[in-house]
Amino acid sequence: MLQVNRPRRLRRSPAMRRLVSETTLTVDDLIYPMFVMEGENTRVEVSSMPGCYRYTLDLLLAEIAEVYALGINAIALFPVVPNAKKDDKGTESYNPEGLIQQTVRAIKQAVPDILVITDVALDPFTTHGHDGLVDENGIIVNDPTVEVLVKMSLSQAIAGADMVAPSDMMDGRIGAIRDALDAHGFEDVAILAYSAKYASAYYGPFRDALESAPKSGDKKTYQMDPANTRESLKEVYLDIAEGADIIMVKPALAYLDIIAKVKDATDLPVAAYNVSGEYAMIKAADERGWIDGKKVMLETLTSMKRAGADIILTYFAKEVAQILKKH
Repeated sequence: MLQVNRPRRLRRSPAMRRLVSETTLTVDDLIYPMFVMEGENTRVEVSSMPGCYRYTLDLLLAEIAEVYALGINAIALFPVVPNAKKDDKGTESYNPEGLIQQTVRAIKQAVPDILVITDVALDPFTTHGHDGLVDENGIIVNDPTVEVLVKMSLSQAIAGADMVAPSDMMDGRIGAIRDALDAHGFEDVAILAYSAKYASAYYGPFRDALESAPKSGDKKTYQMDPANTRESLKEVYLDIAEGADIIMVKPALAYLDIIAKVKDATDLPVAAYNVSGEYAMIKAADERGWIDGKKVMLETLTSMKRAGADIILTYFAKEVAQILKKH
């Protein structure tokens, strides 16, 4: 008698499906990006990112305590810098009394066990909105930028950051930052490298949140061409050789193939950034009743895990943690 193969046997009930599930999304996989601004007792929703807020430090600390209680173990900090503190050199980025430095110290005192990850890039701090220094010809200059990024990283480590995350895509910055951290006694401060960061159109809402869009030109001379695959592996191998502890692909959803290739190419943890545009599209469609936002959110994040991401930075982190806690 011909035996009929019946894969549906393993789909017949929720318990059976859970038993044979190949990919599991947990709260331990998530890093929660958060925006901090100056002032007191103020929370401002980002209009293009419903449910995401800019917090003053006092309210940020309360929010961090809440998300830590939900099981979120790591946050990534991004500063909203007043225009009066911006200049063309990004000097505020390494001010020991700057917004990020003060915020890190306060978090480590209030919630000492949460991992604090700090962004290393100049765009929130510069009047021109680029991740690097710009010369008189409008060229983003590499090596002088790296010198500032090193100062920025050291100031964040001194403040108490557990991990620095260079997102600028300047050549050689991972090695320079690693050397400087080690030379100053911060051997235990990890580096999360934005290794394959693409010049993507998905970043718009994030730039709204930080008011950090470039005032002229674009970022295509330092962020990667979305058409390229092999280049991502070259960047990953360079960052590993220079001392990165975790490597990242950004964005995530349109680059699942890159995540998979990077995962196959390295034994280091692989992070993916579920960026603001990906978040905003799901929220907008959910608000219009076109999709079930929660189900699409979980399916999207699971696809990133399935592609090979060990870690996901996502603005959905709190929402996911609340759902998983109920179950």
